[in-house]
Amino acid sequence: MRVGTRGSKLALTQTTTAAEAVAAAGGFTPELVTIRTEGDVLTGPLSQMGGTGVFATALRAALLDGSVDLAVHSLKDLPTAPVPGLEVAAVPEREDPRDALCARDGLTLAQLPAGARVGTGSPRRAAQVRAARPDLEIVDIRGNVGTRLARVAPGDLDAVVLAASGLRRLGLQEAVTELIDPAVMLPAPGQGALALEVRAEDATGTGPLAAGLAAVDHLPTRLAVTAERELLSRLEAGCAAPVGTLARTAGDELVLDVVVADPDGSEVMRRHGSTTERTVAGARALGTRLADELLADGAGRLARLTL
Repeated sequence: MRVGTRGSKLALTQTTTAAEAVAAAGGFTPELVTIRTEGDVLTGPLSQMGGTGVFATALRAALLDGSVDLAVHSLKDLPTAPVPGLEVAAVPEREDPRDALCARDGLTLAQLPAGARVGTGSPRRAAQVRAARPDLEIVDIRGNVGTRLARVAPGDLDAVVLAASGLRRLGLQEAVTELIDPAVMLPAPGQGALALEVRAEDATGTGPLAAGLAAVDHLPTRLAVTAERELLSRLEAGCAAPVGTLARTAGDELVLDVVVADPDGSEVMRRHGSTTERTVAGARALGTRLADELLADGAGRLARLTL
């Protein structure tokens, strides 16, 4: 079975882990195929390059033309619109979804001095940092995890904000000086989760690939990310939108928290909802309901969404 992956160190690490788990359960040997995506070639802000789709399009094309049998995506990089002929057949158990601050001298977000330079390429993170600490300077950055960390003192930045999941998968958790509380910064929809995508005809049945995918699919994670992504889809928001959301199971409920912010952080809108219908349909309905509430209250204007 050929498994498509981006070529970054993080992508190769998480693809290898996922592919080995599916292969062990399905009884086959995986072969990694590195595919260069548009997002790996272009420079500049991600929000100006077509959004998250720049990382997924080439992998999906390889699936459709038969070059690979399985593609492993970071779920937060996967557009919410479905692709005919493809299916996300498994979502393994999620890693820590929180954002992480990596700062000089072990500082937390609250401890950074006024005027400190904080690097991020995410409008969502930038807006929430500005809302919490309007006295900080936000610096737009790109590059892999190692490149971003290297810019923290003695580099030109006082801190960077990265996904805790990526740092943990790379064994770099010692760089984290604070795991940012979701009450301060909600993550991107699907952050910390992987999407295992295949051709639709390979998603079910008795074959080794379908069996392996079924074995690694984690229902609580699937329900959580379904609610998060349904909300994003309903808002018609992409990576350029300052929208954060996190779903989790609490007792017999699925709970969803959302924040929509003005890009400059001057105004934020938060919503919280829950459902006892812990099914994919129930998760979708929860995401839709909160999105509709936000839109009715002016979220489109606040976040400057194109609706």
